[in-house]
Amino acid sequence: MARKSGKKYQSAAGQVESREYQLEEAVPLLKKIQYAKFDETVEVHMRLGVDPKHADQMVRGTVVMPNGLGKSKKVLVIASGDKQKEAEEAGADFVGGDDMVQKIQTQNWLDFDAVVATPDMMRSVGRLGKILGPRGLMPNPKTGTVTVDVAKAVKEVKAGKVEFRVDKTGIIHAPVGKLSFTPDKLVENASSLITAVIKAKPAAAKGKYVKSATLCSTMSPGLSIDVTAFAVKAAV
Repeated sequence: MARKSGKKYQSAAGQVESREYQLEEAVPLLKKIQYAKFDETVEVHMRLGVDPKHADQMVRGTVVMPNGLGKSKKVLVIASGDKQKEAEEAGADFVGGDDMVQKIQTQNWLDFDAVVATPDMMRSVGRLGKILGPRGLMPNPKTGTVTVDVAKAVKEVKAGKVEFRVDKTGIIHAPVGKLSFTPDKLVENASSLITAVIKAKPAAAKGKYVKSATLCSTMSPGLSIDVTAFAVKAAV
């Protein structure tokens, strides 16, 4: 965290007002205060009024970014029979069955960004829970990563499908693109994520659902975002 006390960071932070920005004004400001020499990832962080310890207040889901994420994810498919060929033809980076499960177990191999599995392989994949679970990589039917339609799943992940899940502190963290994207593409991607999270509000959630939302890039200070309009749109 020491890097954040540097002069460049302080200069960037000095240009951010302590108020809520509309997304359309926050994105151009984020690009203006950029000081890193690499193409930073832009992220949205949402603090929710839920208690994730209760199953009926868990918030999770997926959303396909309209403009991708600027980086193609490496996809591992664990399947059997013809489904392996289907996965390869769809563009999966790694395809296998029990051999892949064993490789992850014995070699701690994790050179992938997403895992798709067919239902018949979940007994084997289940053994990877302690490895994949903490990293948010465990296949799940609710997010479309346990499916017989592996081709569709692979294509969605490659197109920029983002899985979001509230962490134990009640916050959702998700990427929405790269700082090199045009402002309108970043706004569209961020809007898609925020709307999806609001629509995923559990019935058991009481009080204010979105307590705060922040837009930032890898190295930048955070900009507080007004989500009022998204809440209205999601309710329609």
